[in-house]
Amino acid sequence: MTEARASLVSENPVAASPAPSIPIPGATGGAGAADLEAPPALRVPYDASGLTERPLRTERLVLRPLEASDAPDVFEYQRLAEVIRYLPWPARERAEGYAHTATRAAGRTLAADGDYFVFAAILPGEPATDASARDVAPRDRVIGDFMVRVSSVQHAQLELGWVLHPDFQGRGFAGEAAGAALAFAFETLSAHRVQAFLDARNAASAALCERLGMRREATIVEEQYNDGEWQDTALYGVLRGEWAAQAGRG
Repeated sequence: MTEARASLVSENPVAASPAPSIPIPGATGGAGAADLEAPPALRVPYDASGLTERPLRTERLVLRPLEASDAPDVFEYQRLAEVIRYLPWPARERAEGYAHTATRAAGRTLAADGDYFVFAAILPGEPATDASARDVAPRDRVIGDFMVRVSSVQHAQLELGWVLHPDFQGRGFAGEAAGAALAFAFETLSAHRVQAFLDARNAASAALCERLGMRREATIVEEQYNDGEWQDTALYGVLRGEWAAQAGRG
């Protein structure tokens, strides 16, 4: 299992860019007075490996599954105290960080509660941190990552989590990538509900949740003990119907 939190340092004023729309199944009405909605049906099992060759693309970013070879770029933000302050990640040495990225990159299949995979957010034209002039095919840099995790197959619920290098915050990248991940959760995986858990002190991630159309549903008081103190957790969520209406996809 991977940790599920969201971490941004600075607030981002740019709204998420919507992904291309596909038809969304609506409620099914029955005859008589008590019409019922169609039962939730999360589209699982889902193998994210196909996104390596057919990644999601936003206006400026490419989103494909995280790979172990992304470890040098990931470590550049994973090692920063200002980033891990809002994540249940300990401070790691380089070798430990690389191993952690390899573990997270191994998640590719969504089939049961707790399954996850991680999108690497790549900025084309920005050289990877370990790029060399000798590289035959220069690699573009991973500037952050965005997790999709199954909260409940039975109730068609997914969870999003994210982290973005502070050097690339404040430029709309977080909203762009998170917006694409949210659209993917509803349109491709047919989630009924998507939620996010974050450190209640993380105002930047809270603002991003609100720009994505998510509501703050709860504050779980002293839910985790990290860094020598009890920390509150904020819960945000949005339903597919609400998201579709806000995005003009109803």
